[in-house]
Amino acid sequence: AILTATDRIPAPSFLGEGIGNFWQDATNPKGLWRRTTLESYASGNTEWETLLDIDALARAEGKDWVFKGASCLPPAETRCLINLSDGGKDAVVVREFDLTTKAFVEGGFVLPEGKHRISWLDAETLLVATDFGPGTLTESGYPYIVKALKRGQTLAQATEVYRGEAGDGGYGVSASVFRDGEGAVQAVIFNRPLDTFRSERWLWENGTASRLALPERVTIHGVLGTDAGADLVFSVEESWERLGRRYEAGTLLAMAPRLLGADENPINIDDPVAFVPTSRQSISDVAVMDDNLIVAYDENVVGQVVRLRHEHQTGWARETIDVDSNSAIGLGDSSKKSGRIFVSSQGFLSPPSLGLLEADRSAPRTLRAAPPKFDASTHRVEQYEATSADGTKVPYFVVMPRDLAMDGTAPTILFGYGGFQISFPPAYKPEMGKLWLENGGVFVQANIRGGGEFGPGWHQAALNENRQRAFDDFAAVAEDLIARGITSPRHLGIYGRSNGGVLTSVSITQHPELFNAAVIESPLIDMLRYHELPAGASWIGEYGDPRIPEEAAWIADYSAYQRLSPEVDYPRVYITTNTRDDRVHPGHARKFAARLEAQGHDHLYFEDTAGGHSNDADPVANARRWARHYVYLAQQLMD
Repeated sequence: AILTATDRIPAPSFLGEGIGNFWQDATNPKGLWRRTTLESYASGNTEWETLLDIDALARAEGKDWVFKGASCLPPAETRCLINLSDGGKDAVVVREFDLTTKAFVEGGFVLPEGKHRISWLDAETLLVATDFGPGTLTESGYPYIVKALKRGQTLAQATEVYRGEAGDGGYGVSASVFRDGEGAVQAVIFNRPLDTFRSERWLWENGTASRLALPERVTIHGVLGTDAGADLVFSVEESWERLGRRYEAGTLLAMAPRLLGADENPINIDDPVAFVPTSRQSISDVAVMDDNLIVAYDENVVGQVVRLRHEHQTGWARETIDVDSNSAIGLGDSSKKSGRIFVSSQGFLSPPSLGLLEADRSAPRTLRAAPPKFDASTHRVEQYEATSADGTKVPYFVVMPRDLAMDGTAPTILFGYGGFQISFPPAYKPEMGKLWLENGGVFVQANIRGGGEFGPGWHQAALNENRQRAFDDFAAVAEDLIARGITSPRHLGIYGRSNGGVLTSVSITQHPELFNAAVIESPLIDMLRYHELPAGASWIGEYGDPRIPEEAAWIADYSAYQRLSPEVDYPRVYITTNTRDDRVHPGHARKFAARLEAQGHDHLYFEDTAGGHSNDADPVANARRWARHYVYLAQQLMD
């Protein structure tokens, strides 16, 4: 009922002159892609026009289609590339769709199933990175060649415009086409990943690509301005020295692409520094408009928003945007043409709300507020710090009953991730509230190193040979919870998925005495062979390369598959994965369950057959997934 509720906030995107939304419910589990006007969306009774019915399409074609988004050509956005996944895989089939006829374009662009990287260049041309045949993919299974595909051409007929190397890492080469509010192309930039986090950026002009003198760790957010003097907006993820000036990691900058060429001669320019986070801040998102930047950042894992506007000679003017306090703030889709952006707010006990920030406003105008899905009056939220093994203070949130006895008996779920510079601010989890909090449970979210809560340094502190720090942080939070009397090992369980599956499997093998339950979902576990399974080698920049003896040694020190022992008493863990997961191979979960069984350890294993890594194929199936999680946790942790 929660996951298919019709009173959820429909996630909006700007679509031409209107608003688009993809919607799933009990009647339409595969979903409807639909649109409306902004006025209708903001009203109490929105009238939707269906563009594409995925349930009907799946029935008609006999496929388990899952909608993976659409990319529409600005400014009209009437021609769109639809991404369709078979069963929820990352790999998709691409088809061109016409919003005026609400039909697929006869003779239009069509790409076979693959992990494509596609951008519209113009109405007749796509920039495509994909599998062009034998020898055109990296060992991770991602493309390293970009071609210009003209309407009517086959992939074999497309013209190569950029080439990386077969030995490249990361998630494959891609082309980004940046446009102004009227849809005019401002810059075309190729991204060539060297590993998970390091990349080269190449500016494509007049058919020629030239490398930009950017640091290898950088995030490009867009292009600011509407004329030839437009600036590239980017944040550096490592300290960078340029023309005699040093920029610290995390700094947000705006520089003209011409200043980022190979010429190192000093040029008198305006101050490029738009925003410098403090040690307790990190930029979470940046929206680039034609004449200003909207920056969302976290301060002690609580959201803030500012508008930045560059004034020549006086520098960057900062305007604070009034948003909900003590909440997680997210930037949604933005429209350069109208200067508008959607802004969301939520907390552990506060349902999401959605506002629209307009160019002349200093606060979002509220459009929607989701109703509560559980009784939050019984609980409160606290933020504490634990001290890790090396003395680092690690913050964590606790959602606990207001009258908690602090006698160690509270059933408690500890969640963590700790990787890939991904932050976890407070989030409203209605299924958790209904199935866990309402039954007296405690929920804990640990902001351990490896994440992005305090900027690039917080992430990089737990990379490669320092991975153990993330595990130590997580264990320190568990020990702090026990020391405070919030819970005890008998009542403490952990949950993590994907990279969080590394965390939870390692936590169980390193500290089995701390926990009585672990949900290990879609996990990486055999870390000495992760690079040999599809997509695995793309993460070498995060974990290290097991083919190098020195790096294999530090990985072997923690890899849960190798550290399992028949002599140790582990809690009864629950391992779950998905047959259609083509991001983290289900072999990790299968092998771990098999070794647990071979060593005589009690465990639970469940493999669903559809949904993929993101589990977004069907809200009804997703409801069953969460029910399994919480039934298991209740069995293990509640008396």
